[in-house]
Amino acid sequence: MKSTTKKLVSCALCIAIGVLLPMAFHVIPNAGSIFLPMHIPVLICGLFCGTPYGLACLSSMTTGMPPAMILPQMMIELAVYGLVTGLCSKYIPQENEMSKLYMSLIIAMLVGRIVNGFVNTFILSTQGYTLSVFMTASFITCLPGIIIQLIVIPILVRILNKGAVTNK
Repeated sequence: MKSTTKKLVSCALCIAIGVLLPMAFHVIPNAGSIFLPMHIPVLICGLFCGTPYGLACLSSMTTGMPPAMILPQMMIELAVYGLVTGLCSKYIPQENEMSKLYMSLIIAMLVGRIVNGFVNTFILSTQGYTLSVFMTASFITCLPGIIIQLIVIPILVRILNKGAVTNK
């Protein structure tokens, strides 16, 4: 199978996971904002497939999640995750695969959250959106999700990369 076809299929799979995973988590109240299930497939897609696929890996339109109130900033944040992970994984000059994955992931997570904060503050002009609200929503409430992402995503991407190399 050609590389482009593999990337398209992988992106489609990440989109499907991006639909199903949040549905499973949203059975528990506030689990979406705590565990960040929509972020996982987008970050994986950007790291594994690259920038255009990571950028395109958005699925929330079909599920009603996240709620319409936070949909615009989430769509932008997730798009930034896919874009930045793809760019970082391509351009960070690091030989060690795990170091490169972690650097790409952490940079994307920080840039995505900062862009989310700017969107809320300057574009949407969300009332009452303070630095305290930003820090709580972006780093405190979702700390379990951040930890899950930092543990699970590099391992999954490394497994996917090894499979892609051996199955050429």
